[in-house]
Amino acid sequence: MKLLFDQNLSFHLVDRLESLFPGSTHLKDVNLTQANDEEIWNFAAQEGYTVVSKDSDFMYRSML
Repeated sequence: MKLLFDQNLSFHLVDRLESLFPGSTHLKDVNLTQANDEEIWNFAAQEGYTVVSKDSDFMYRSML
């Protein structure tokens, strides 16, 4: 599973979790720090990422 860390989480998590979740990345690494939630959601779906965020908007979006 590849994780996509939202901007509200530290980019250091990518390095710390690389052995457990290879291929994971942070929004800053894919130039999405200014993207809205829909753009982030669509990028994650298209590229096979699971969004990791403190933002409850993504949780609600996943239920729709």
